[in-house]
Amino acid sequence: MILCVGEILADMIGTDTEQGKAYVRKAGGAPFNVACAAKKLGADTAFYGSVGDDVIGRFLIKTARSLGLGGEISKLGSACTTLAFTELDENGERSFGFYRNGTADILMPFISDDVLRGADTVHVGSLMLSQKIGTDYACDIISRAKALGKTVSFDVNFRSDIFTDTNSAVEIFKSVAELVDIIKFSEDEVSIFTDRYICEMLSEKLVCISLGASGSEWRYCGRRGKVGTVKVDQIDTTGAGDVFFAGVLTKLDGKNIKDLTDDMISDALRFGNICGALNTMSYGAVDGSPDKETAERMFDRVGKSAEL
Repeated sequence: MILCVGEILADMIGTDTEQGKAYVRKAGGAPFNVACAAKKLGADTAFYGSVGDDVIGRFLIKTARSLGLGGEISKLGSACTTLAFTELDENGERSFGFYRNGTADILMPFISDDVLRGADTVHVGSLMLSQKIGTDYACDIISRAKALGKTVSFDVNFRSDIFTDTNSAVEIFKSVAELVDIIKFSEDEVSIFTDRYICEMLSEKLVCISLGASGSEWRYCGRRGKVGTVKVDQIDTTGAGDVFFAGVLTKLDGKNIKDLTDDMISDALRFGNICGALNTMSYGAVDGSPDKETAERMFDRVGKSAEL
């Protein structure tokens, strides 16, 4: 079972109309996207996070229920639901602006050891690291999950616009990354954290690097591989990295990371690449994520032909 913890919010995706900029509301938040995508891919999945007691929060809870997600989404009367305003260029690439001052995503529900015992993989989001209360919460979840023998994954998902001091933020992220077992970076994030850091400090972690239309790369214990992807007509890349990681975690869930072979890792990333690519063909991370049948049919059809 994959237990996802962290931010849940609404992506407000902007498009140009004759009347001006219009925003379409979509469910979002990186760990929530992972939970929803993994559920659609057939994984037993739970999510823990917080929303406000408002129209956006009720929409997100309804989305989770419609997918049959387990876990708990706390509904807070003391804070509003977080919003992420997203605008797309002609290639479907995104730029972000957050409405996140005192919003609900930082006020996370308590997760007991009994809940953690029921998981095989505990996946932790990163937006909470923007405040000490969130960093302490994330480190507590990670340390308790590790003590219970769980595999812990972490998506860096670094947003420099929510930190006043990027250098200090990078150090906080590093302190968390070094605690977990599986870490996802984007290509841009590798530039921020540096290839040297990844090679030297994360050498015993399974590092997954999403490369967009070029596929993905993995590194583990001195071994590495690069895996290609399928070409699609993309219209929105929102959440594609999350859906990619959901595909990877779905394939690896329940497996002992120490037993993973190169082929097992490459197959997991190849499946993730396909899931992420299919997601870009429609708007919204959750709405656009593929179901198990669609993803596996493409995976079986492509085989290893996409490998670089």
